[in-house]
Amino acid sequence: MAVIDSQRTWAPLEERLAATKDERHRVVLSAVIEHMKAEAEPDLDRLMATLSPAPDYHFWSAGEDIGPKTTDGVRTYYAAFVASRSNVLEYEIERLVLDDHCLVTEGNLKQVYPGSYAAQLGFPVDDESADYLIVNRQLLLWPVDENGLIQGEDSYSSGPMSITKLSFDELPQQYVDMVHADGR
Repeated sequence: MAVIDSQRTWAPLEERLAATKDERHRVVLSAVIEHMKAEAEPDLDRLMATLSPAPDYHFWSAGEDIGPKTTDGVRTYYAAFVASRSNVLEYEIERLVLDDHCLVTEGNLKQVYPGSYAAQLGFPVDDESADYLIVNRQLLLWPVDENGLIQGEDSYSSGPMSITKLSFDELPQQYVDMVHADGR
């Protein structure tokens, strides 16, 4: 059985959307749901269409902001993300806070990484030909502009909580199709 299911990422947002009557809150939730689905597909043009004309990302790590800036910077970031084949993820959202201008989500971000890419990022893996599940605690702020477009992401991450080597039968099918199209 696969260790993650990407569809569980947006399920709490869809549940909240179904229960939300406030129209502006529905716009904010819908923007983030669309963004998450485009990221999971992955569809770079669909993903970029969810963003404001001048997105500004803040990824806070060890006291530094390493997030991409400007449309070109964010497009380059997402193109590299898709090329890395690490976009198969599940964000286990435990807390969701919503107002007219921002959605805040908190939970465990679970991603499957090819071992070689995990090593390139500095994760301590012992087999670059293997696949790994890496879990981080993450808090994300999703600011949304007056047009219903995401202005960026402000991300705060704990760094890896766990790094687990996966067997082939634990891999999600989407990941297998992308990374192991040859059957292994």
